[in-house]
Amino acid sequence: MPDISLTTLVFLCLAAAVAGWIDAVVGGGGLLLLPALLLGLPGTGAAHVLGTNKAVAIVGTTGAAVTYVRKAPVQVGTAVRIGLAALAGSMGGAFFAAGISSEVLRPVIMVVLLAVAAFVLLKPSFGTASPAERRKVTRTRAVAAVVLVGGGIGFYDGLFGPGTGTFLVLALTAVLHLDLVSASATAKIVNVCTNAGALAMFAYQGTVLWQLAALMAVFNLAGAMIGARMALRKGSEFVRGVLLVVVFSLVAKLGFDQWA
Repeated sequence: MPDISLTTLVFLCLAAAVAGWIDAVVGGGGLLLLPALLLGLPGTGAAHVLGTNKAVAIVGTTGAAVTYVRKAPVQVGTAVRIGLAALAGSMGGAFFAAGISSEVLRPVIMVVLLAVAAFVLLKPSFGTASPAERRKVTRTRAVAAVVLVGGGIGFYDGLFGPGTGTFLVLALTAVLHLDLVSASATAKIVNVCTNAGALAMFAYQGTVLWQLAALMAVFNLAGAMIGARMALRKGSEFVRGVLLVVVFSLVAKLGFDQWA
């Protein structure tokens, strides 16, 4: 582990806790965690920052997934099938990532996110599906969830990355008619699958700062479990509000990266 001051260590642990909370509620915790690692470890190579980020995130994501599965209506089989497709998609995206400029993708993603925010704002009923609506999911939609949500968003995660958890929540809500709490729960299981694949590759390459990751993971797990319990207790309206905050924050972050 590189030489890190106590102040920086406290900053990174707090960032890990808040990122775990955000990720558990609606996804997008990497929006905070990855920049925090880049700020806290300025002399560290990008591969080690990314590997450490995954080692921290998978712990909180797993904790949140377990909390959701125990207390929320989640179809674990469907979530695992989507997760396996997302794992394959992320590997494909990573394969093509070297040949594509992120400067080209950022404006496209910002437009998509703003469209999503407008949709959520203009349709208050989004993400509040009733049990009867959830039973209407056809086999075609179930297949689309695996191919488009799993494979498509998994590919995006490997290719570009920011906001993957948020996109998963939105897509699962739209395709499977899930309420936002159930969509967040399902997204956590999918994220565990994609994080596990990425972490295995980083570990194989030796680009994980395990000691730092282990300490930060404790705080990330605590934040994630608090966030999952709050989402379960407060319901879809709470998740909807956090979703909008994360979407606009992600647009601001992508805009800064693009033009600053």
